[in-house]
Amino acid sequence: MAISDMSVRTEPGSFRDPGNQVFYHGGDVLRGLDPTAAQQWLALSATEFFPALLAEGKICPTEAVDPVRVPTGSRWATVLRHERIPFVSHPYEWSFGMLRDAALLHLEILRSALSAGFTTKDGSAYNLQWRGASPVFIDVGSFEPVRDGEPWAGYRQFCQTLLYPLLVTAHLGLDFRPWLRSQVDGIEADQMRRLFTGTRRLLRGVPAHVHLHGAMQARNAEASTTDVRAQLRAAGYSRDLALATVRGMERLVRRLDHRPSAGHWADYQRTCGYSGADREAKEGFVDTALASAGYPGLVLDLGANDGRYSRIAARHAEYVVAVEQDPDVVDALYRTLRAEGERRILPVVTDLADPSPGGGWRGVERAGFADRATADVALALAVVHHLALGRNVPLPEVLDWLVGCVVPGGRLVVEFVHPEDPMARRLLANKPDGLFPDYRRTTFEALLTRRGRIERQRELPSGTRTLYQVAV
Repeated sequence: MAISDMSVRTEPGSFRDPGNQVFYHGGDVLRGLDPTAAQQWLALSATEFFPALLAEGKICPTEAVDPVRVPTGSRWATVLRHERIPFVSHPYEWSFGMLRDAALLHLEILRSALSAGFTTKDGSAYNLQWRGASPVFIDVGSFEPVRDGEPWAGYRQFCQTLLYPLLVTAHLGLDFRPWLRSQVDGIEADQMRRLFTGTRRLLRGVPAHVHLHGAMQARNAEASTTDVRAQLRAAGYSRDLALATVRGMERLVRRLDHRPSAGHWADYQRTCGYSGADREAKEGFVDTALASAGYPGLVLDLGANDGRYSRIAARHAEYVVAVEQDPDVVDALYRTLRAEGERRILPVVTDLADPSPGGGWRGVERAGFADRATADVALALAVVHHLALGRNVPLPEVLDWLVGCVVPGGRLVVEFVHPEDPMARRLLANKPDGLFPDYRRTTFEALLTRRGRIERQRELPSGTRTLYQVAV
């Protein structure tokens, strides 16, 4: 098949490897391969390990299709079609457990590839995405035949975007997300060496993968890649040694852990002040709203907390993204979903008042959250008061943001917490009097009707919260 330049959209994050490039045509996710990459694809397809990992869902389903012309006008030797990932997330939106499981899958795939005579050119966390609570490797173009005596080309990327963030959180209790959000290439070895001084130098994984790695980088800063490879071959570096190294890294990553701390949000359902009648009425309202939405493709649960309403949404939708600010709460939810084998609910860490911006090259290599978060249905339950009262975001702007998360013709299910509600009073306790004169139910409803049509509404039995189903 041939397609015009105007009908193709190139993936902004796919430009670093000239041998293959991801682009979109209609609903298809395609990857063009140059002649060398095409030959490697044929060899890869003929192995036993690659089809096995595809069948297990550990590598994104991929098939070859007829070559097409891409915007540059050059002809790819082969074009692959990938199964579309329902929602693209970034490593700085993952919990600790998610990042660790992504790292383990990356290493498992590399180990399998090495055993079959292949390796991966990259080791980036961005090579992985999610099917619910299951990680999936998406960079099929990264595979290439292994050459004896050469180190894993992706080791540095793996350390900077996966291993180092895990070490920072597991050993120091620091949140890795700000590092990854601010540096698309991850944490540098030199930065890690400054964090791990004194007795910290001896913590698990630090001597070999931080200090020794950093020293080798510094020593070989002026050497060419060819020189480094020659030195390793002369020193007896082999595929067996590479496999042993990968197995050692797998053991290390499995032993790293960071358990969520007990806190208010980790037990929200007990501390939020809902009565049993309130909770029952709220669940019934949400269930009915989703059932009437005609089996939506994507539901955003904004402020998902422990995932109670994400689970209700999953009964009626193809896919649900559970968005929560607290990384410990997301980690607890992820571990539960992972144990259940859930593949239709994806938990992500995102502060709705400060969502992930665009990043990387020209600010578009990694799309911002707002550019990705457009759904058929958005749930905004117990969110408005936190943004309006807790974060001082004007009520009209809160609603503009929420409505913007829904496609035209979609639904917004939103909860308004009245000023007299105990939670609202708690948020107002340390605010100057008269700071929020427009935070009233009547004002909220007027703003809502300007942005959509209220189809249903329900005041909860407590009398201090109201739910709305809005056609956008």
